[in-house]
Amino acid sequence: MRKLIIIPTYNECENIEAMVAKVFSLPGDFSLLVVDDGSPDGTADIVRRLQTAHTERLFIIERSGKLGLGTAYLTGFEWALREGFEAIYEMDCDFSHDPDDLLRLTAAIEEGADVAVGSRYVSGVNVVNWPMRRLLLSFCASRYVKCITRMPVRDATAGFVAYRAEVLRAIDFSKVKMKGYGFQIEMKYTAWRLGFNIKEVSIIFRDRTLGTSKMSSGIFGEAFWGVLGLRFRSFPRKSVPCR
Repeated sequence: MRKLIIIPTYNECENIEAMVAKVFSLPGDFSLLVVDDGSPDGTADIVRRLQTAHTERLFIIERSGKLGLGTAYLTGFEWALREGFEAIYEMDCDFSHDPDDLLRLTAAIEEGADVAVGSRYVSGVNVVNWPMRRLLLSFCASRYVKCITRMPVRDATAGFVAYRAEVLRAIDFSKVKMKGYGFQIEMKYTAWRLGFNIKEVSIIFRDRTLGTSKMSSGIFGEAFWGVLGLRFRSFPRKSVPCR
């Protein structure tokens, strides 16, 4: 499979070079697309410099201003599908997601999963260095999503995800409404309602050590109210080519 990792960035100059080096050290010939929202700290400049050594595997889309996590991923998904990638990954830049776990997500896809979720909560609570308030908020949010939607996913807000291209082709991106971390819930729920197979892969999530978190109360508010509307949305399945 042709594999592409999409990493949205905003002010990640402290992490991006190490992340690129780590991803390209892994077996499996991963390509990497950075979607940068006009980082004033020079993140995009670093990526462009690194492209000279990785001309066929490192790509960047530069956008003007902070347009939201969800729109960054949708922009990346559209680019990945146009370029013919077969497995498409979401991952944070701050090493809270261990790049080594990309291999385990890939294995889940190769074994038949349509969506592989790097899950913090599928085998207990695997989160390191988060304040208790934030941990409880995240854990309870996933329980809330499961209760409202009945979706059999324990970590619905997870942002470490691998999709088969067929899944993304089946989703009408114009109907994806949430832009913050609610986007992660909406994408998983849509894939599930369209009949795709979701598998959770247990990971250990470590809070960032460099840079600043982008989390806010508004992000959680959007997810809380947005989830209520998901139960009432219709999901006609689009025609999907056979594998």
